[in-house]
Amino acid sequence: MTNTDSYSAMLTAVQAFHDKHDFKNTGGEELAYRIALMTEELGEISACVTKGKDTASLAEECADLFILLLGTAIAADFPLDEAFWAKMKKLQQRESRMINGRIRVSEFRDM
Repeated sequence: MTNTDSYSAMLTAVQAFHDKHDFKNTGGEELAYRIALMTEELGEISACVTKGKDTASLAEECADLFILLLGTAIAADFPLDEAFWAKMKKLQQRESRMINGRIRVSEFRDM
């Protein structure tokens, strides 16, 4: 039985979707196009929050964005799981500050 929670299973499912629709040969893996699609999905996530839609709607839009992110890793041929852990390691080293009443974790550059 496949572990559906594993990164590998998710990546395999997205790769199968790309293969089914021949994304590689029909423009579906073109990076500028993928950025436009991710921007669209982020707008839909924003609409869920600002319009007070239910959690199921928000989850579906987040899943759309996540699928696009996995597909972008496929299209650009990089290991997203390795990039994730490398970035988390960097983030864990960063400081946090309260800015305008909200927490911010960043590489602060004081001028």
